[in-house]
Amino acid sequence: MLIGVIADDFTGASDIGVTLAGGLPEEGGLKTALYMGVPDVPADKAIGAGVIALKSRSWPADQAIEQSLLACDWLLAQGCRQIIFKYCSTFDSTDQGNIGPVAEALAEKLAARGVVVCPSFPAMKRTLYQGHLFVNDQLLNESGMENHPLTPMTDADLRRVLASQSTLPQGFIHWQQVQQGSETIRTLLQQQAGEQKCLVLVDAISDDDLLSIAKACHDAPLLTGASAIARGLPHNFISRDEARGEKPESFSVQGQGAILVGSCSRMTLRQIEYHRQRYAVLPLDVEQIIRGEAGYDELIQFVADHQQQLPLIYTSGDAAHVRQLQQKYGREEVSQAIEQFFAGLAPLLTGAGVRRLVVGGGETSGAIVTGLGIRSVVIGAELSTGVPALLASDHQGSLGLALKSGNFGEEDFFSRALTLLGE
Repeated sequence: MLIGVIADDFTGASDIGVTLAGGLPEEGGLKTALYMGVPDVPADKAIGAGVIALKSRSWPADQAIEQSLLACDWLLAQGCRQIIFKYCSTFDSTDQGNIGPVAEALAEKLAARGVVVCPSFPAMKRTLYQGHLFVNDQLLNESGMENHPLTPMTDADLRRVLASQSTLPQGFIHWQQVQQGSETIRTLLQQQAGEQKCLVLVDAISDDDLLSIAKACHDAPLLTGASAIARGLPHNFISRDEARGEKPESFSVQGQGAILVGSCSRMTLRQIEYHRQRYAVLPLDVEQIIRGEAGYDELIQFVADHQQQLPLIYTSGDAAHVRQLQQKYGREEVSQAIEQFFAGLAPLLTGAGVRRLVVGGGETSGAIVTGLGIRSVVIGAELSTGVPALLASDHQGSLGLALKSGNFGEEDFFSRALTLLGE
């Protein structure tokens, strides 16, 4: 294993997994495995990149650091020469968040300085310019992320956000410097490392910028960022004949399908509405879930009765409704109740014959995968930017999954992904 990834949620893990597996179009990527939690057995020797999915995005910093260091230990034991700490391209993390603390802890463990921090994902319209994170043409804190139910982002200047979480000196490389190419980036990173700056925020507004950063970091022990930072990393090893370029596997899974959605992002709400106008949709009463009054039998029957209408079940609501629930019951209580409900529903659905599951939302995906007891998956073809098909298995056979971050995908994502898993 050459590259090891520690991802702070399950959807992000699948996103960076397909990025490493795909690599550059002309040469392919590395044979990539995705593990749900820290494995307790060694990896297959054929694996070139290993991705460990944690559910640490909203954990307290101490807990996130502990689990991330355990993941790092396992990856290093498999022979990894480069570690990536993967977080969301919208830098989901408040002043009490753990991105800075985890990145610093990994840097200390790996004796790294001048560590890249770059959440840019141009293909999804997330770009970092002059230290400010943009979503489309809007500042992060005006993009809807300010209403995120767990990690509201109220400041687009990531220099300030990172400083609020960090204890060590940090640096910055602006876009005009990035434009000068990989050698300039490498020199600046080395310079800032020499000044004992631990984390270095690096601007990027295009895929070419990210490829330059990847080339500059060909021997860096640690990088941090969104999945797009990984696109050029397999090439560093392939170009030195230390690995062979491969393409992700293709597969299809037959059987019933279902779509489960917990995300409240603007895009997810649009996707639900698109689906509602064409297919079968069942909203859940979150207050009933919180009070323990919601049952599963009706939902299982709904899925069975509407197989031709691509059934979708959701708890999502707009920002005002979410705030109302949080004020009444508490932020953590609402989140945990929904996650536990989906974690209980998923295995009942698979037990009733569902073989294809599309999930919307990072926390929801983590809860469902945990509820299903899945420990590892095979990464397949990309269904939409950042969302691959995943192949798991249980006692009934193959299980096809698609785990979508809230803001990812086109309006027709849910119907298209469920269909593609079976083709």
